[in-house]
Amino acid sequence: MDKIKEYLELAIERNASDLHLIVGVPPTLRVDGQLVPIPNEPVLTPEATERLLKEVLTAEQLERLSVNKELDFSLPFSEKARFRVNTYTQKRTWAGAFRTIPLNIPSIDSLGLPPIMHTFTTLRQGFILITGPTGHGKSTTLAAILDEINANRKCHIVTIEDPIEFVFNSRQSIISQREMGLDTHSWSIALRSALREDPDVVLVGEMRDYETIAAALTIAETGHLVFATLHTNSAAQTIDRVVDVFPEEQQDQVKLQLSNVLEAVISQRLIPALKGGRVVSHEIMLATTAIKTAIREGKTHQIDSIIQTSSEVGMNTLEASLAELVLSGKISVDAAKSYAIRPEQLSRLIHRQI
Repeated sequence: MDKIKEYLELAIERNASDLHLIVGVPPTLRVDGQLVPIPNEPVLTPEATERLLKEVLTAEQLERLSVNKELDFSLPFSEKARFRVNTYTQKRTWAGAFRTIPLNIPSIDSLGLPPIMHTFTTLRQGFILITGPTGHGKSTTLAAILDEINANRKCHIVTIEDPIEFVFNSRQSIISQREMGLDTHSWSIALRSALREDPDVVLVGEMRDYETIAAALTIAETGHLVFATLHTNSAAQTIDRVVDVFPEEQQDQVKLQLSNVLEAVISQRLIPALKGGRVVSHEIMLATTAIKTAIREGKTHQIDSIIQTSSEVGMNTLEASLAELVLSGKISVDAAKSYAIRPEQLSRLIHRQI
């Protein structure tokens, strides 16, 4: 495991979010959102890539990769970090993506998350969605929220993940972490089973399809606090995605369910900072009466304007968050524009303050 160990240690040392092993290019790190080849390393051959991946795969995992052509698993590594690994085939050769997971769970404040996140840790029931593109810190945000619950409340927290990312040590709470493939055979079975496990808080690692979304809604409806992630770009798009996975004849009922249980949708991005590293930017939608009415009546086109006019209760558009980061000198205007959903609104907000 010498060579792969060297690459993984370098990923930790360089504070890289990911390590990529792909035939035809050198081993590559993602640092502050940018891909950087590891210096002085040769282009990977099919044989070298397979040899590197075999160093971290068990015999059972090797067999599953050969049959299924892709495999997710977690890799304990050192006292500093572990890795979430996806091995897969591309152009009939093996490849691997290693996501760095710190062992120390950061706090809400240390991540620069908005103070309103603390209020989510005190809720007894409801549905909170953390959304955004892959690699923009959704899992880290959820881990910070859950660990604050863990530190301050006597709860049973159940997580269902593929694979387990942050490992929690029980503090005030007790925690059950279930990994797909190792601890359960499917999302739908694990979610149905969760209701029999006496949970107070349930984390659904990713809402992937109709079955997982339906089960997560049911858990929230039955008086539990549910957190989940979704790959969507905005709060309004998140509502549409949740509703649209259901058959048309069920969608009115789902809108009603969602309006009853939803507490918040947080859509986040990690933006390259002027001084190096990345800073977090958020769109925050809280389930006020106006938002619940828009969801129930299927008027998601109104959500953006409701968020824009509700800053006094803690809501925030992504553009307002980006503009604040620009004006405080943390990110460049160009970086903000490249991540904005509505660039013209961003420009207005920046120029209004200058």
